[in-house]
Amino acid sequence: MGRRRSIDRDRVLDIAEGIVAEHGAGALTIGAVAEAAGITKGGVQSCFGTKEMLIAAMLERWMAEDDSRFAALAGPDPSPRRRLRAHVETTEHYDRLAQTRVASLLATLLQTPEQVAGMRTWYAARLAGLDPDTEEGRRARLAFLAGEGAFHLRFLGLLPIDSREWREIFADIRALLDDPA
Repeated sequence: MGRRRSIDRDRVLDIAEGIVAEHGAGALTIGAVAEAAGITKGGVQSCFGTKEMLIAAMLERWMAEDDSRFAALAGPDPSPRRRLRAHVETTEHYDRLAQTRVASLLATLLQTPEQVAGMRTWYAARLAGLDPDTEEGRRARLAFLAGEGAFHLRFLGLLPIDSREWREIFADIRALLDDPA
């Protein structure tokens, strides 16, 4: 009896993300992932179960990577303002792979609304403790929304923003998080 071949879960996730990035969320199927990975549909299902669970794994992996970057920038027990500054800086410095991954996942989420709950929790944690009744809180909230808006417009291909303009936009956003003069 031959040795059972193990499936590299991260490789399969990379392939799934590549399918969404290249062909759109509608092209993500267990069969398409299996074919691209050179494994059986059963192999993909043994790793992830269903397409929805595959999408959840893609989202969990991205969130874990993002949370790691964020924690390094925010430091221990950050204030709400420091947390939002870390979020803005994390968003500004995504590398190309992460940008493609996030845009792909967001497009995929549009097809699987049950995944939205995790994203809502993630966003709520970023905004936790912010007091929108203060000038500082309103500026921080505006900075957060501006950063997210710029990210989505650029990486979903809705507005061309080159690298120079991207840096300028994020300099303006960071200025919203500075102490008012």
